[in-house]
Amino acid sequence: MIKLSTLIALLLMSAFSALNAAAYKGQKIYVETCKDCHGGGQALAGAKNTRTWEKIMDKKGEQLADIHLSSKKAQASWEYFGDKKFTKDSKHLEDFLTEYAKDSGNVPACN
Repeated sequence: MIKLSTLIALLLMSAFSALNAAAYKGQKIYVETCKDCHGGGQALAGAKNTRTWEKIMDKKGEQLADIHLSSKKAQASWEYFGDKKFTKDSKHLEDFLTEYAKDSGNVPACN
């Protein structure tokens, strides 16, 4: 019985950790999709404080997508922001942006 309980607990813990977003995943997504236009992550993430990034990334990044989709300068990114991949990536991007926000005191290493 103890072995079964331990196994169940370990399985639940691993399942929950897999569902959580992570700043390192967001950093990877940033490098792959955003770096060409926005440069290093420190400049972009450090441009706003944590609360502002949380507000922009609310509702699966809807406001961030709207900013890009309404800008002619961001036309290269329209396909990405209009795709479901962005909504899937948005939690990871939010974690990255808030982890390295202006008021966080952290500096990303993706420059």
